[in-house]
Amino acid sequence: MLTQTTSRVLEPSDLDAALAVLHREPVVNAFVTARVQVAGLDPWRLGGEMWGWYEDGMLTSLCYAGANLVPICATARAVRAFADRARRAGRRCSSIVGPADPTAALWRLLEPSWGPPREVRAHQPLMVTDRMPADIAPDPYVRRIRKDEMETIMPACVAMFTEEVGVSPLAGDGGLLYQARVAELVGSGRSFARLGPDGNVVFKAEIGAATDRACQIQGVWVDPAYRGRGVAAPGMAAVLRYALADVAPVVSLYVNDFNTPARRTYRRVGFQEIGEFMSVLF
Repeated sequence: MLTQTTSRVLEPSDLDAALAVLHREPVVNAFVTARVQVAGLDPWRLGGEMWGWYEDGMLTSLCYAGANLVPICATARAVRAFADRARRAGRRCSSIVGPADPTAALWRLLEPSWGPPREVRAHQPLMVTDRMPADIAPDPYVRRIRKDEMETIMPACVAMFTEEVGVSPLAGDGGLLYQARVAELVGSGRSFARLGPDGNVVFKAEIGAATDRACQIQGVWVDPAYRGRGVAAPGMAAVLRYALADVAPVVSLYVNDFNTPARRTYRRVGFQEIGEFMSVLF
């Protein structure tokens, strides 16, 4: 056990201690917890390093350093230590994302050496629910996407990602990593959609991060031709029903504060704001 205040890269033997930190905030930490539960702390399997911050020999804060840089239960002192380590390593991530306060503090320390970013989304409400809405019937046509329907769902996934993030997921490696992630969600039964009469996707969403305590809906998208026609709320209710029945007792999502229609839809389905995320995109 360490007896001083310090930070270090965690090892597979630190798994139980890391999970204890992650479980302190199961909804907020669902994304990283899900990865750690599957891959452990081996950097090759995890897709990045897990940094730990120790105070008086006890692991108190974490930071996932992979494709995203994610502060976890990070105190002010931990944020400073993680920023020092990130500066020394150089930027390898495509975004910094996490609870708004520690993420903002981390970015203030990194911006002089890592800036300018492509975009900063400082206010992204975190919303949760643990029950079905009383007055929104689930869309009966929303269903799981089958493995043989990858060619059907991919254009909608690409459109959603490009609209949401501002760049195409097909750039760089030709979309191999993105296609693999979509295939993983389809294969695990966590990709959902309603198809229109022409066979194209009208509504879609995925259950992304999933643990036995909480899961996170992501990738919500409605075909522009169907927006404003009452598709989103019943579609979300349908995905919520699957999530609560098959995945976890609490369902979360986070949304950009400027996306007023989406926030209105999520509130109609019963999601309530409990916190705030922040994302810095490069």
